[in-house]
Amino acid sequence: MELLEKIHSPEDLRSLAPSQLPDLASEIRDFLVSAVSKTGGHIGPNLGVVELTIALHRVFESPRDQLLFDTGHQTYVHKLLTGRRAGFDRLRQRGGLSGYPSRAESEHDFIENSHASTALSYADGLAKARQLLDLDGCVVAVVGDGALTGGMAWEALNNIAACEERPVVIVVNDNGRSYSPTIGGFASHLASLRLDPDYENAMRLVKRVMPQAPVAGAAVYEALHALKKGLKDALAPQAMFEDLGLKYVGPVDGHDVHSLEEALRAARAYGRPVIVHCVTRKGHGYAPAEEDTEDCFHGPAAFDPETGRSRAASATSWSNVFGSEMVKIGAERSDVVALTAAMLHPTGLAGFAEAYPDRLFDVGIAEQHAATSAAGLAMGGLHPVMAVYATFLNRAFDQVLMDVALHRLPVTFVLDRAGVTGNDGPSHNGMWDMSILQLVPGLRLAAPRDGARLRELLREALKVSDGPTAVRFPKGAVGDDIDAVDKLGTMDVLTRFAGLPPVDGEPADVLLVAAGSMARVCVDAAGLIAEQGVGVTVVDPRWVKPLDPALIDAAREHSRVVVVEDNGRVGAVGDAVARYVSDSGVMTPVRAFGIPQEFLEQASRAEILADIGLTAQDLADDITLFAQSPLDDPGDGRPARTPPERSMVRAER
Repeated sequence: MELLEKIHSPEDLRSLAPSQLPDLASEIRDFLVSAVSKTGGHIGPNLGVVELTIALHRVFESPRDQLLFDTGHQTYVHKLLTGRRAGFDRLRQRGGLSGYPSRAESEHDFIENSHASTALSYADGLAKARQLLDLDGCVVAVVGDGALTGGMAWEALNNIAACEERPVVIVVNDNGRSYSPTIGGFASHLASLRLDPDYENAMRLVKRVMPQAPVAGAAVYEALHALKKGLKDALAPQAMFEDLGLKYVGPVDGHDVHSLEEALRAARAYGRPVIVHCVTRKGHGYAPAEEDTEDCFHGPAAFDPETGRSRAASATSWSNVFGSEMVKIGAERSDVVALTAAMLHPTGLAGFAEAYPDRLFDVGIAEQHAATSAAGLAMGGLHPVMAVYATFLNRAFDQVLMDVALHRLPVTFVLDRAGVTGNDGPSHNGMWDMSILQLVPGLRLAAPRDGARLRELLREALKVSDGPTAVRFPKGAVGDDIDAVDKLGTMDVLTRFAGLPPVDGEPADVLLVAAGSMARVCVDAAGLIAEQGVGVTVVDPRWVKPLDPALIDAAREHSRVVVVEDNGRVGAVGDAVARYVSDSGVMTPVRAFGIPQEFLEQASRAEILADIGLTAQDLADDITLFAQSPLDDPGDGRPARTPPERSMVRAER
């Protein structure tokens, strides 16, 4: 690590001789494999951008030049070159280095993006701001890992190309080899020629003067332009970008620092919007990643750096349960098809794709398109299942609302990584879905508590033919099944604990509504509450939208209703239960426990749940206080209006 240890800022990097850069690249790869093997993280994408990131920081002067990365998980090398090497021992852990750009970490991080296809829009806005404020420097957007499959990226490209006076350098990190690389001296020469200001000025002169010439002027110009365009299209796959008005450079070997620097310096000097197309290989330089056919070690857990084998204990995940059940359903129902947005393996659909390749559609990072395409499939007589991370469904809300629900179409949305996910930071917690989906008329929403209920509720969702459904579950191991001891309508009763002998006519103490994956912690909390003499009935609603009318009868028979959910508290299940109880004329007070409506800092799921009071002991303490408080006292310290007879009852106990 002789060279890497000397790099504390991009200035240190720029002082190195070109001959030292291959050794630096090798040291960076060794460091990343060693560090990330201990913590887990996005190793594959970062191994692929080592030389590219070196070249970027040698050509551009961050932070005066603003480097934006899309998506942000390809910034580990950027962090190393901007003085954050010491933070890698706690990568993606509480108090440690973020796995994405972080404005709190460094002046070199401008956007905290981990949702793809956004950087070009940021770049467009930053370039406009620079122009209005007459600021020096350049905006550089590094776009990779499929981000260009997102429609938002093309909306931004259309706007960036609209104004030649606002320079933006767009670096396409093509690690999927969607274009055949054309690498060599002549291609480099052509790129430098196209970016030569004298060449461009000459073409503008031709464009302005030739159409004014008599008879042949316009025709000659068109012929010259066609010759120019035809020559370039024959040599490089650029037509798509140049038709938008964006100058194109490349393809460039993304693992050749010299070629990269040459292309980037030419792009910077051009002074107008330009795309630099770099061909890289995900996982480059680390054999286990290069040989990983699934995703080139995109984001593994801790692993053995020598072999690449995972150090994580094997366990059945929620995604595994969903995926295996989909394969079974696919054999039973030929009308069931599946969609995913570049998440085939993570969402568990790889088995379905293998069994029924003609019925699986991976649309790339394009959640909006996926939702409306699913609507079209449903209109065509099929029942589509769209599997996506819960946090990414946010991007397709309008499509769920207007394209699916308005048409009452049978589309099932399967939301993986719902609730607290933890180490990927605030952008990846799936804490919004049960709030935004409550707004959608006619949509039915299921929250299974265990693997058996996931299989059961998925099948129930697929029987619905008059509107959309959604099934959500968390990240991680699925755990043991929790069997019901009774039924209340369609709700499962998970446990009942008797409290102190009831006073004449007084209802039982607490109805504890456990939404989805919070069932286990609620059952454990109920036992602790019962030890304090408070009776508890724990129910799992299974379907949290719409709520079962049996919930109203149960609320009427209890003195308190408590809702616990793994979602933001605003507008979700707790609010829905409180509104339903109130609208039904039942006066039983309702209190909800969930995720505070704020962006949660990265930590493990267990650490975050403890922080926000969603552990069995914390819930038991709070619910006991609520249950033993005067009737109108919410149990959170606010003053209450207490009926005298209620106080007497409590005193006698």
